[in-house]
Amino acid sequence: MSDLNGKTALVTGASRGIGKAAAVRLAAKGAFVIVHYGVAEREAHGVVDQIKAAGGKAAAIQADLSEPAEIERLAASARSLLREHTGAERLEILVNNAGIAPFVGFTATDNATLDRILAVNVKAPYLLTAGLADALPDGGRVIFVTTAVTKTYFPGIAAYAASKGAIDTLILHLAAELGPKGVRVTGVAPGAIETDMSAWLGSDDGKKQALAIQALQRIGKPDDIARVIAFLAGPDGDWVTGHIVTASGGTKL
Repeated sequence: MSDLNGKTALVTGASRGIGKAAAVRLAAKGAFVIVHYGVAEREAHGVVDQIKAAGGKAAAIQADLSEPAEIERLAASARSLLREHTGAERLEILVNNAGIAPFVGFTATDNATLDRILAVNVKAPYLLTAGLADALPDGGRVIFVTTAVTKTYFPGIAAYAASKGAIDTLILHLAAELGPKGVRVTGVAPGAIETDMSAWLGSDDGKKQALAIQALQRIGKPDDIARVIAFLAGPDGDWVTGHIVTASGGTKL
C-alpha cells in the first residue's frame, strides 16, 4: 500500500530497532525517508540500502543529539536533503524516536548520566521539532516514541521514565500549538520490545519478567511499533492529535 507516495519523513535513531523498522515501513509506503543516526554509520547506510533495494527512497544523516549545535546541523542538513530530493523544504512526517535508557538505579544516577538522558530524550526532540516547525505543512505529522513506563513502575529506569514523562506533556502542548496550521502531534508508547536498548530481554529471566506483566504472551518486535507509527503518519491517522497510543501487549493491565 503506497498511501505515503510523495511524502517526506525524518526518523531519528533509525539505524536500528524501532527507528529502523519505522523508516523501512514509511519508505515501503512511498515516503522519501531521511535516516538519522548517531554513531552507527554502517548500520544506517545499511538501512538506506535496504530501502533502496526494495524500490524506496532514502538518505542518511549523522548527528549527535546530545549537542544543541548538532541538532541545528541536523535540521539544516535535513532541509538541504529535502531541497535536493524534492525541490522544497517540506517535511510531512517527523518521527522523534531516538533515545537512551541506561538501567541505573535512582540513587546511583549521577549528574552526568541524568544530563545526557535529558539532553537526548527531552532537549533534542524539543529543539529539533522547533527547528523544523516551519517546514511542516498543513497535514504534517510529528510522532514521538515515548514509553509505557510513564504510567507504571519498572525498576532501574526512573530517569528515563521521567524524561519520557516530559515528552508526554510536550505532545499535548505541541498538538495545541501546531494544530492551527494543520499539524497533528501524537505519540506511541511501547512496552517491552526486543531492541538493543532492551538487552535484558535477551535472557530467560528477562523474558519471564516481561511476560509476567503482559496480557499478550510474547515479546514485542520493532515492527509492532512501526505499524502504529505508519498508521499515525498516514491518512487513517488524520483525525488523531494530542494523544498517545500505548502499544505494549497489555503491560500491567
